[in-house]
Amino acid sequence: MKTPGKKTTFFYRFWLLITVLGPGLITASADNDAPGIATYSMAGSRYGYKFLWLLVVVTFGEVIVQEMAARLGAVTGKGTADLIREKFGVKTTFFAMVGLLIANLGTTFAQFAGIAAGAELLGVSRYIIVPITAVVIAALVLRGSYKRVETVLLILCLSALSYVISAVVLKPDWIAIAKSAVVPVFEMNSDYILAVLATIGTTITPWGIFYMQASVVDKGVSIDKYDLTRMDVIFGAVWGNVISAFIIITTGATLFKQGIFVEEAEQAAMALAPLAGNWAKLLFTTGLIGASILAALVLPLSTVYPITEAFGWERGLNHSRKEAPIFYGLFITVILISAIVVLIPGLPLFRLMWISQSVNAILLPVLLILLLKLVNDKNIMSNYVNKKWQNYFLYGLIALISATTVMFMLQPFIT
Repeated sequence: MKTPGKKTTFFYRFWLLITVLGPGLITASADNDAPGIATYSMAGSRYGYKFLWLLVVVTFGEVIVQEMAARLGAVTGKGTADLIREKFGVKTTFFAMVGLLIANLGTTFAQFAGIAAGAELLGVSRYIIVPITAVVIAALVLRGSYKRVETVLLILCLSALSYVISAVVLKPDWIAIAKSAVVPVFEMNSDYILAVLATIGTTITPWGIFYMQASVVDKGVSIDKYDLTRMDVIFGAVWGNVISAFIIITTGATLFKQGIFVEEAEQAAMALAPLAGNWAKLLFTTGLIGASILAALVLPLSTVYPITEAFGWERGLNHSRKEAPIFYGLFITVILISAIVVLIPGLPLFRLMWISQSVNAILLPVLLILLLKLVNDKNIMSNYVNKKWQNYFLYGLIALISATTVMFMLQPFIT
């Protein structure tokens, strides 16, 4: 029998990777939703390439965190909320779920803000588009049919690739970009610190941890067949953040050089003008609205599933509203509150998206500490506990987030 050569083995493994791409790629790509695009656009327009070093750090962090969640799911066959309740009890679970609710509610606000910002860019009032979208999303999910539109929306989200093409067209200073990716820069002002928190919070998300672990459990991935899932997680995190980096590079090479700070969707769309010209608004809006609707479909579910799971309440779209009243009640409440908040007159939509991701980062350390305790418990994980370097890296990331949060809180008093 002929032994496969190196080239054959490479293509075979690449094909295997393509066939198993799923939770890792979807979770990482979802980071480039409306608040993700807003955060990276605002950071690039205000600070040029200065945030690329941070993106490199959080890419490593995202790989480690998402791999931990996937491994937990593969070993235990249980979701994150289930394990938190079993390991830490009801009180800790309650506080963890409150934190998750706050973080996810803020991110759902941001998705509706993205829908509103995109619609207003096309001349459609938020007071028309937001209520219609809220009703449609609620109807799709309550009927369990949102999967029918998910593929179309994912295709729309691929418009984020336009930032990669734009960067190539612009021919930026790649030496300066490479330097910014490895040399940390920090500024002691509230806007910069808020941007640091937002960049971390839109890349490593609380909801992403719960979604990743639940997806691995739902797919029935066992630890003995986990290698390809690990590849999916690593590829997804790197790919998602490559796109994020190109959003920063494109806005840095265009808007930052012109002294234009992104505060609204129209300014963010200008970064694509070198590629799309007069079509820049339409290209940007297509991606923004598509990403927003997709995340607005998924995020409320990723909120109510773990909360109802944590407390043992009936859950799932396969149950009727009478069988799972809390599940459906929470879902409708998240949609309703998000739509109402975005309709507040004069609300700065892009600023709301940025702030929502900062809240994600502030609440993230609590969840990361619980996750670290779970994944290092030999009674739960047996021989599949973390390596020491993984723990050290995450301790450092938790310290960075915590220190940045403290600086943000104290900054008004020290300037």
